[in-house]
Parts: sequence; structure tokens; C-alpha cells
Amino acid sequence: MVAKNLQDTTTLYNGVKMPWFGLGVFKVEEGPDLVNAVKTAIKHGYRSIDTAAIYGNEEGVGQGIREGLKEAGISRDELFVTSKVWNDDLGYESTLEAYETSLKKLGLDYLDLYLIHWPVEGKYKDAWRALETLYKDGRVKAIGMSNFQIHHLEDLMKDAEVKPMINQVECHPRLTQKDLKSFCQEHGIQLEAWSPLMQGQLLDNPELKEIANKYDKSIAQIILRWDLQNGIVTIPKSTKEHRIVENASIFDFELTSEDMEQIDSLNQDHRVGPDPDNFDF
Repeated sequence: MVAKNLQDTTTLYNGVKMPWFGLGVFKVEEGPDLVNAVKTAIKHGYRSIDTAAIYGNEEGVGQGIREGLKEAGISRDELFVTSKVWNDDLGYESTLEAYETSLKKLGLDYLDLYLIHWPVEGKYKDAWRALETLYKDGRVKAIGMSNFQIHHLEDLMKDAEVKPMINQVECHPRLTQKDLKSFCQEHGIQLEAWSPLMQGQLLDNPELKEIANKYDKSIAQIILRWDLQNGIVTIPKSTKEHRIVENASIFDFELTSEDMEQIDSLNQDHRVGPDPDNFDF
């Protein structure tokens, strides 16, 4: 089922509905631009906002959410909000505390999704127990991880009582993550893409340009549409109103299977972010 509009949702294995499309705020600093981006996105129909403790912008995101809800005339339960626990806080008690801190900064009573940001060896299992506790206590609607490879997921699921609902990873036409996606599908875990536009590095790619011209769309719109048709949740980042609107204008066309295959063939297993098997932070 490919999303038909900006509010369309995928149903996670626990029954929680998550929008296919959302706004990411990685590297957007606290300040009016951030507040405005979140507010603008909500006003223009976005129903999912993704942040993280390490981004240092949860307070601004919270303010943007409050202003956006007011302007759009919708209630908190119509919005899907994600944050992530940072590596320094991975531990049972420290993860529980980190969750409370994120809530306080965001000014929210609960999160829809809470993720372990990176698979730090020897630490993520304790953090996962904390997420399970938050989930069982009804403090958070869904739990998952970010940047976990297949072997990390296998290791985690050996001991987990609750299976992750989401795995949010770097994913774009140069890093299509096919094996990881099949593994997640087999286990009922929804794949979500961060950096779907490869931090802008694909926006002058000639092959994508050709496809974009065919549909009279931008390269960004082609890539984001490719995510959705692949069954991948996507959260492009932008602070500019016209871009926020443009990114989401992808529900009025459909890529052919040939186009989809051509985009898949751009894969080079190339990352712009850190390698989850080899990071030191």
C-alpha cells in the first residue's frame, strides 16, 4: 500500500499508526528558524516530527509543535513525535532519565516513538530494557533503534522481551539497504530513512534528473517518492517553507517499476554518515 497523502500511515506491528512522511531536524540549531520549520510543517499537513537528544534542539521543536498544533487546529494525539537516547546515556537508569529529560525539553507528556540512537557495544541491551519498561508502562507508544545493522538486531532480539518496531537508518539511492530492509520485513520491523536525500549530494545526479524531468518533479521529490514506493518511512530535513511544501508534494504521481529499478541501480553502499560498525562517539 503506497501512501496516498501526507497523513497516510503505516501500521507498526503493535498496531500503532506512524505517518509514512515526516520532518527531520538534524543539525537545525535552536532558534526561530527551527521553531518556524516545525510549525510550518505541521501547518502544511505534516504529522510526524523527528528529533534526538544530541541534536540539542528539543526545546525549539517543542515550541514549534505547540505553535503548529494551535495554527493547524489539531490536538497532540494527531501528531507523531520521535526522539532518541544518546550514547552517553545508554544504560538502564540513565536511559529512563534521558527519556524524562527529552519529554521535559519538548514539553510533552509522552513520545510516540523513542529510539536508541547508535548501537554502542555492551550498552544497547541495558538501554533496550529501559525502553521496554517505558513501553510496558505506557509512557511511549512505540520503541526502536537507529543505525542498527542486521547483526546488532539479531543480538538484541536474542534477549529482548519486546521486538523493536522501527529501525531508522541512513538510506538513499547510493545506499539502498536492501538486505537490511528484507531482514526487517521478515521480523515485522518498519525501516525508516534518515538523510534520504544524501545530505543534498544527489540533487544534481544526471540519471535522477532525467527521471525528474519525465514527471516534471524535482530530484528530491523523485527520491522521496522512491522511498514511499519501497515501503520506507522517510523524514527529509528542511527549514525553508517552499522546500517543506515541495518535499511533501509527492502524492500526485507514481514511479514506474523501470524507474524504481533504475534508482535502485544507483546503489554503491556509500554512506555520508558514520558506519554503525565503526564509530567512536
